[in-house]
Amino acid sequence: MAQVQNPTTTTLGYALFATRWLQAPLYFGLVAAQGVYVYKFFKELWTLILMCVTGHATETYVMLAVLKLVDVVMIANLLIMVIVGGYETFVSRIGLQGHRDQPEWLSHVNSNVLKVKLATAIVGISSVHLLQMFVDVHHTSRHALLWGTVIHMAFIASAAILAYMSGPMVAHTDRGHADRAPAAPAPASDHGGRRHTEPESQRPPAAAVPPQPGPDADAEARIRAAGFPARKVLEEFDQQHPRGFDREALARLGKADFVGARHNVVFVGPPGTGKTHLAVALGVRACQAGHRVLFATAAEWAARLADARAAGRLDAELAALDDHPLLIVDEVGYTPCDAATAGLFFQLVAHRYERASLILTSDRPLGRWDEVFGPSAPALTDRLAHHAEIVRLDGDSYRTRRATSAWAD
Repeated sequence: MAQVQNPTTTTLGYALFATRWLQAPLYFGLVAAQGVYVYKFFKELWTLILMCVTGHATETYVMLAVLKLVDVVMIANLLIMVIVGGYETFVSRIGLQGHRDQPEWLSHVNSNVLKVKLATAIVGISSVHLLQMFVDVHHTSRHALLWGTVIHMAFIASAAILAYMSGPMVAHTDRGHADRAPAAPAPASDHGGRRHTEPESQRPPAAAVPPQPGPDADAEARIRAAGFPARKVLEEFDQQHPRGFDREALARLGKADFVGARHNVVFVGPPGTGKTHLAVALGVRACQAGHRVLFATAAEWAARLADARAAGRLDAELAALDDHPLLIVDEVGYTPCDAATAGLFFQLVAHRYERASLILTSDRPLGRWDEVFGPSAPALTDRLAHHAEIVRLDGDSYRTRRATSAWAD
């Protein structure tokens, strides 16, 4: 039975939640502090240059001056983590997903990650301060050296304790998400997008690919919006089935870095060798890395683009797809492609060239795509393959093998 919420309680809750915006001016104040450190950095740098040019700079002075500059930069790094990460965590989403300059740490930032990074930054700053004291040891008292060392060790110990405590807290949060999430279907899938019960012994070792990230509500929303035919993960791919397969390439692609680099991936191989499985699994990884993804077969993409062209909004449709850093085009070449459709695919590939990523699966190598796209094939494949990882899968159909095995039983 649904629980009826009290309107007064709800309004009060929304009002309290809105008070988070009171923190926004604090972060803009830190931006001003960042400007102060920029001024201090260039002032110290100018003084160092003048001392070196006039010949008054000793080796010790240069070293201490450089350490001061490093100290200023590290404090500025600490500030930017607090400004961007704190605002993102406690005030409002900034919405940098898919931006080419998005910091790596921001895609998975939370209060625990932010605290650990701040603690390690403070340890780094303390290390520079301590090094300055030892470099200028002749002008530093033993009392100052002793207490500087003790304070530095205290920073190290506190950072280690905080990092240790963050592990159990994250695990507890993940268990809480798992308890609230609906039960997932049994991990049963073949590599063509259809389900089956896969024996545990046939699964590849987990170390073959990077580990799958933990649960995340935003990532789950992106996965649901991607339109995958079924949820696949790299860990369930049977790496022993294809006779020819670049496992190192799969390990690289499993990090999802190719999306941020705006590179493409092309899986080529006979039907049933796992192309769709791998394309979907990489799409899931991209969603978990903070990227929006759209999946459709080549026939579905052709219909979508043809409808947009018929409505006179093809350019607008291609521009709207830029909101998705990764598009997946499955089953290229499985259905006939006329000249008009080939032109649409060329426009899609050309529009996303060096701008966003594509994953395509096909039963034939790029050298034979003239059989699919006709005269458009050379220009299309040239742009597609320029920044692409092409993964070839050789072998018999996984579905046929299982059907034959089931018949034999």
